[in-house]
Amino acid sequence: MEIIPWIQRLIIVLPVLLIAITFHELAHGYTAYRFGDPTAKSQGRLTLNPIKHLDALGTITLIVTQIIGWAKPVPVDYRYFANPKRDMMWVAIAGPAANFIMACIFALIFHAMKDMQVSEGLYPVVYPLFLMVQAGVLVNVALGIFNLIPVPPLDGGRILTSLLPDHLAYQYARLEPYGIFIVLALLFLGLTQQVIWPLIQTVLLILGVRL
Repeated sequence: MEIIPWIQRLIIVLPVLLIAITFHELAHGYTAYRFGDPTAKSQGRLTLNPIKHLDALGTITLIVTQIIGWAKPVPVDYRYFANPKRDMMWVAIAGPAANFIMACIFALIFHAMKDMQVSEGLYPVVYPLFLMVQAGVLVNVALGIFNLIPVPPLDGGRILTSLLPDHLAYQYARLEPYGIFIVLALLFLGLTQQVIWPLIQTVLLILGVRL
């Protein structure tokens, strides 16, 4: 790995990574709050301050891969919910949904800048912002898809747990303490190349964004 190009890419990607993580976790916390759980608000997690949401290992993974990673989970107390199983599903969905919405917003800005024929030669000052917007599409799509992996504690695992019958949901939820190790093992075995990256490319194609 060449250090200088990697640092240049990191400078472009890091701001949109922080935006993606922040809105992902804020969406979880705000949805839980709307369903009656004040826990995230009382712990200062309903904020646009990215530092409040960063997880050490997840942040390192994001910096190294510049595509995937995770944040510190927003605390949710399902006892406040009128229908815990159903409401937890919507809380879980909110995070990836926020990333896909952000991806669409970045894609709109990307196409607007592209129509203005922003290029490195014509707009040397604006061009890094164009690259940042392009990265914003990729990062949000990747983060949304990654978090839909159906293994707890990722959002996909919690969505699946909410959809399973109670006795199966209880058994599946017990995987949560080991979930992140399962996910890392799946990534090591090629989940990124075989499943996640093709899905990312498909969504980028739909959004009309080429890397």
